[in-house]
Amino acid sequence: MSFFTSKRTYLLWTLGECSGIVFANGENWKVMRRFAITTLRDFGMGKKTIEDSIIKECHFLIQKFESFEGKPFETTTIMNAASANIIVSILLGKRYEYEDPTFVRLLNLFNENTRLLGSRSVMLYNMFPALGFLSGGRKTVLKNVKEMHAFIQATFIEHLRELDVNDQRSFVDVFLIRQQEEKNKTDGFFHNENLKNVVRDFFVAGTETTSATLCWGVLLMMKYPEIQKKVQEEITEVIGSAQPQIEHRAKLPYTDAVIHEVQRFANMSPTTLPHATNADVTLGDYFIPKGTYIIPLLYSVLYDESEWEKPLKFYPEHFLDSKGRFVKRDAFLPFSAGRRVCAGETLAKMEFFLFFVSLLQRFTFQPAPGTSKEDLDLTPGVGLTAPPMPFSFCALPRS
Repeated sequence: MSFFTSKRTYLLWTLGECSGIVFANGENWKVMRRFAITTLRDFGMGKKTIEDSIIKECHFLIQKFESFEGKPFETTTIMNAASANIIVSILLGKRYEYEDPTFVRLLNLFNENTRLLGSRSVMLYNMFPALGFLSGGRKTVLKNVKEMHAFIQATFIEHLRELDVNDQRSFVDVFLIRQQEEKNKTDGFFHNENLKNVVRDFFVAGTETTSATLCWGVLLMMKYPEIQKKVQEEITEVIGSAQPQIEHRAKLPYTDAVIHEVQRFANMSPTTLPHATNADVTLGDYFIPKGTYIIPLLYSVLYDESEWEKPLKFYPEHFLDSKGRFVKRDAFLPFSAGRRVCAGETLAKMEFFLFFVSLLQRFTFQPAPGTSKEDLDLTPGVGLTAPPMPFSFCALPRS
């Protein structure tokens, strides 16, 4: 895996304020990550309860697609809303309608920040923070974060008013109860800054990458209609018109291979978030001092010519053996690796499988009129993640 180093990625460090999970380190990171994973599991991550929530959201997403009656539409905001509702159901114990103005505003804030954090303006600031006064992107990111935190603050105040120790309905409820239990601790970690940043971290991580990967899935099915047809034939043969469930994954090897290849090819996080060395390290010919920020380049693994037969091509056979059985690949690392691996990996995999299979079961995706599959652009957008460029398409009901 390739990497590059820096003494600090200034804007990301400023956003984290050493709290939350994504940008925290040391004991704060350990405590918050352990609490978050335990609580997410208690609310069903990787279990039947969260599967039921995803299936319910699949129905809302399908209804939204059906409402366009086969006419072309752009899906970025819709996909964002659907995937966001899964993490919102855990964090806040509710879901939002896709057109809810507050919800749409939040999604737009998160999307704008994701795009700006990968912009030249912000990259320049991270390298030369003294030039921060020239970075309009930095100012917008900080303004957006302030607005996000105001929403989160108002939301957990509402939860405080309705808090019931015997009826903990959401992640925020559990955090607030833990906060009350440790209110006399002077060195505790369950304070409001951690709550705001943990909620923000999970909202971002649980929305952007999943929704953008789904958009890549739709785009690639249109680009390669023969693959889309083969996926649909397998779904029809194995599931028919029944509700797709996680237990079907093992019976859908080709579909599972396509899903994994979408994640590999999309390369949603070409550079992971910064890590920092906790000791002096010598790696090959390089000496890396303690405290140096290291940014692994996942692209170098997901597109490694020594690991993949056709790394630059969309090729589901990367994950199939000669008998058509699904095979795991060690170089498949879209969620990063090590102790900082994505805490929501299990949830993201479940979401993508259920959304993707449910949509392909009900619809055939085609380019908007006047656009051929050759015209479809596979150039990734600019940002902290790599979503596809916005595109319109038609979702035609399958007979």
